[in-house]
Formats: sequence, C-alpha cells, structure tokens
Amino acid sequence: MAAHGRPALRDLFDESPTPHIAHPPRTHHRDFYVATDGSFRDAGGGLGAVIETRDGTRVARVATADTPPDNNVAEYRALHLGLDVLAARAPRDAAVGVLIDHDALASNVNNAILATRHPDGKSPRPVTVPTATQYHWRGIQARLNGFDEVRAARIDSDQNPAHPLANAPEQYYHVNREPDRCVLPETPEATATEFPPPSRADRNGGSGGSGGRASD
Repeated sequence: MAAHGRPALRDLFDESPTPHIAHPPRTHHRDFYVATDGSFRDAGGGLGAVIETRDGTRVARVATADTPPDNNVAEYRALHLGLDVLAARAPRDAAVGVLIDHDALASNVNNAILATRHPDGKSPRPVTVPTATQYHWRGIQARLNGFDEVRAARIDSDQNPAHPLANAPEQYYHVNREPDRCVLPETPEATATEFPPPSRADRNGGSGGSGGRASD
C-alpha cells in the first residue's frame, strides 16, 4: 500500500487535526487523498505530491525542482501542483482529503471551504495569504471549488510522504515517469457494528470546531 513503510494517506488524515473545521466520523469517506510539500533552499528547492485513493492505491507521485523565493511560496506552489494533478485524474464529485505540513495553509484551505458554504460567502476566520502566493492561492481556490467535498489536515513534516520528493527532487525524478493512472476507489462496505473515531477536534480540546457546516 503506502511506500517506504509510511502509513497510507487515509490513516494519516484520520489521525491528524483539521484546523478550524469539524472532523466528523465520515472522514473515511474521502475518495482521494493528496499530500503535498514544498522546499526552499538558496541552491534551489522542490515540489512534491503524492495522491492515493482511500484504499491506499497510489494514483500519482510528482517530484520536481523549483526555485521559490521562500518557503511559503514553495508550500502554496506544491499544493497548487498537487491539486492540478488530482483534478486531471478524479471526477468532479470526489471527496478529497488534503494533507499539508504547513499550519497557515491548512487553515486557509479549510476557511475557504467553510466560506463557500456560508450564505454570504464569508470565512469564519480571516484568510491571510502572503503576497507572493496570491496567484497560486487563486489556482488552489479554483481547484478546491472543482471537487464535491474537501478538507485539509495538518500533518508533521516527518510523516509527510511528499517531503522527500520535495527536498530531493533530483533523487526522486523517476517517479514522474510512472504511468498515468486514473484509479477510482472501491466503494466501502457498510458495517453496522463499526464505531467511527471521535472528532480529532474534540481530542484537541475543541480547537478544531467550527460555527458552520463542514464539508461533509
């Protein structure tokens, strides 16, 4: 399933906080999961993305060199890239889980999703985007609106499977030659005796709750 002994993206998502948005039991109903990461170094950085279905089947991996001006731009570029790749392989009615190791970006994604469900299009919290990332943020928003449901989870950098792809793109360039795949996840079987995990927001003292309807 997941490469290099890392847990499947679905498992990482279900055990990670989703800033400012409810983490209800239906999180395991995501159809696709995309993990992205961007790196910045004086000598040049990189962008990485990994996409899987809910059963852990890999859909795509991307590792590309990049020269962002700072780490913030790298993270936004990486998510923009990952969502572009996913949009080319997933149906519009897909439910998507996004995994990012950048706190502000994860928060902005979830606030943008909540804003689309507010009668006045208002975000429950201000969305502040670094000036140099505005172009990529517009692209990210367009991709988010192209899916049926989206939620972002904040994961640790050492758990992010896109991290090595972004930090050593020259070593992982071979992943870009993997065959294109358009994999639809298997339909989960209903289990009457299954007890879903509690909201991660509850486990974190309620900091992840929201005043609006979540994307489920």
